[in-house]
Amino acid sequence: MGRERATALLVDFDGVLRRWDPAVAVGVEREYGLSEGVLGEIAMQWGRLQPVLTGRVSHAEWMSSVADALTESVGSPERARAAVEQWQRYRGEVDPEVLGFVREVRAAGVRVGLGTNATDLLDADLAALGLTGELDVVVNSSVVGVNKPAKEYFQAACDALQTAPSRVLFVDDEDWAIRGARVAGLSALRWSGPDDLHYLRKALVY
Repeated sequence: MGRERATALLVDFDGVLRRWDPAVAVGVEREYGLSEGVLGEIAMQWGRLQPVLTGRVSHAEWMSSVADALTESVGSPERARAAVEQWQRYRGEVDPEVLGFVREVRAAGVRVGLGTNATDLLDADLAALGLTGELDVVVNSSVVGVNKPAKEYFQAACDALQTAPSRVLFVDDEDWAIRGARVAGLSALRWSGPDDLHYLRKALVY
């Protein structure tokens, strides 16, 4: 017996609906005499990242801790804060093909959720990128209090979509998130780019 076809879609934000130009961070790092990649490396250290993804600290507090870690490298707290602030002004770009697909399936009656590990800045980011109102639900780990790939996160997402896990199709660019979704009972596709939209159209009921 085959698996039920999905009737709801859950899409990741970073790496799927939102893209980042790595040249922006590289430019800031060069301007402040930092080694390439150090901003992301410091920010993504799990001990620093996990609290902000689960709502225990704010985005501002997270970035303050990144600046503190950079102070010695740039010579002063003021320069460290300036480097982080400049880096943070860039909020990424929407993938137009993914947004077009989201609009297409929503117009056909498919509920679409944004399923993301994010901070308390997410709503502001969505507004800045013109995405407010483009999704039926937004499932932000910092609001839920648990992050992907936890089963509890995916259960919260399915509850928000008002759809059983077996009827939800999840799309993410990270293998660990895909594995977590499948453990939670969702169908899941590892995103490799817009060529995957052909498969998604076949996998959804609309």
